[in-house]
Amino acid sequence: MKKNVFLEGMRDGIPIGLGYFAVAFSLGIAAKKAGLDPLQGFVASALNVASAGENVLFSEIHDKVSYLALAIATLVVNARYFLMSCSLSQRFSPDTKFIHRLFVGYAVTDEIFGITIARDGFIDPKYNYGAIAVAVPLWSLGTSLGIIAGTYLPQRIVSALSVALYGMFLAIIIPPSKKNFVIAIGVITSFMLSFACTKIPWIKDLASGTRTIILTVLISAVLAIVKPVADEVESKEAGDGTDITAVKADASNKKHYGE
Repeated sequence: MKKNVFLEGMRDGIPIGLGYFAVAFSLGIAAKKAGLDPLQGFVASALNVASAGENVLFSEIHDKVSYLALAIATLVVNARYFLMSCSLSQRFSPDTKFIHRLFVGYAVTDEIFGITIARDGFIDPKYNYGAIAVAVPLWSLGTSLGIIAGTYLPQRIVSALSVALYGMFLAIIIPPSKKNFVIAIGVITSFMLSFACTKIPWIKDLASGTRTIILTVLISAVLAIVKPVADEVESKEAGDGTDITAVKADASNKKHYGE
């Protein structure tokens, strides 16, 4: 049974790994520009399984920033994985060992989180290990091959491949922006401020990763204050068809009148 769970994870990790391979190939072009060799790119991808995080990482290396600035930039860009990890932590069996929680948390990506959280019952770490065993090697291999391609392919083709990375980020931000007006405003604002920061004296002299840190924290903080996420449970119904809102109101009234 345990072996079957691992194989299920490998099966579900195959399409994820193939997608990772294509994206990582474009990241490999960025890694080549930053001066990394194929082995260094492989290790970087194996330790940082995140497209946006790696893009910032390679940009920071290219700009020769300090280790502290590099660490902060990567932490800020990858901060959303804290929320995913907190969500997954509620799905572990209480007797799950810390080492298993640690290894599952190592490869919490958007896609692996999605296939894990969709499963019923407690999380079986072996399922995640199966998905990781396929997805992470393909992710790392894609980066290495991208670096090799950046070394031997003509510059015109390398430039064309670099555009694929921006296409990937557009594919990430456009769908949620179409569904949520607040996200759309945040995306447009980030575009405008990012461009402005390349022109404003003093700020334009900062490393691109440092500007990313400042803008990410600033824009997300302002949006969180101005338009916090609404509580969605108020209008949902209980499993037996009971209106939760009405139940809460009734309980509140009884408490108020001392019933």
